[in-house]
Amino acid sequence: MEYNCLNCTNVRKVVIIGCGFVGAACSFSIMQSGLFSEMVLIDSDKARAEGEALDISHGVPFAKPIKIYSGDYDDIKDASLIVITAGANQKPGETRLDLVKKNISIFKSIIPEIKKRNFKGIVLVVANPVDILTTVALKLSGLPENRVLGSGTVLDTARLKYELGNHLNVDSRSVHAFIIGEHGDSEIPAWSSVNISGVPLHSFCEMRGYSDHEKNMKRIAEEVKNSAYKIIEKKKATYYGVAMAVKRICEAIVRDEKSILPISSMMHGEYGIEGISLSMPTIVGKDGVETHVPIQLSENEIADLQKSAQTLHDILDQNEI
Repeated sequence: MEYNCLNCTNVRKVVIIGCGFVGAACSFSIMQSGLFSEMVLIDSDKARAEGEALDISHGVPFAKPIKIYSGDYDDIKDASLIVITAGANQKPGETRLDLVKKNISIFKSIIPEIKKRNFKGIVLVVANPVDILTTVALKLSGLPENRVLGSGTVLDTARLKYELGNHLNVDSRSVHAFIIGEHGDSEIPAWSSVNISGVPLHSFCEMRGYSDHEKNMKRIAEEVKNSAYKIIEKKKATYYGVAMAVKRICEAIVRDEKSILPISSMMHGEYGIEGISLSMPTIVGKDGVETHVPIQLSENEIADLQKSAQTLHDILDQNEI
């Protein structure tokens, strides 16, 4: 058994709390990654957790060896990572912020159980609204700030790269861009820092025959912002994309990659924002959050970022923690 000397945890053990569509998809994606040798599924519906564990286990012969089983909160003690997907689903016509009261209530039952076990690892919040729930998890758990992070706008950023790749007919992996702020309606594409393999966005667009930059930027930003609503309208839930985003964050943590990902973590004065978790480019490694990365932003983007933060502050102020 491998142990992380810093946190005294089994670095190859992960716990998934919540076995709905997102939790099950995350479990399946993580199983295929080969990152862990032990995975525990916890859900208020124990039969559901047992069923998902059994179903996913049947794919192990096609992947790397891993023990997958349903458990309870006592099983988190030596885990290195807890992924929390538990929460009410976003319904058609409902925003992520509409889920606040329901999911804060759910977190008030989950986080104290984690705290009670003197958990020494990292908590990754995936449930929505992820930025607010990351702040809630941090306050309720009493864990160091670096060890509580949210999946943030990692998926939104992937959607932006995908749309730009399609627009420019290039590999989306060659697109370097970030969505920042809230994982939600006030999210901001950081256009000022977008480049395609080092070439500024507008220059590359013109090279590909596009000149109506403002129109195309607005269209792509709307596509990214509304993509979850479209998927929910058509199939009632989104889960594959976020599962891949969660797997990517887990990779950065377990492999100590020092990857720069737009996860959600506590802000302390950056861009004039304080006391709220927000999705910003961040160096992520074995200890969770290392530091925020100050990317280039225009004055308008900074103003929009501050508005996004204020939106989250206002919602949080209306809900007692």
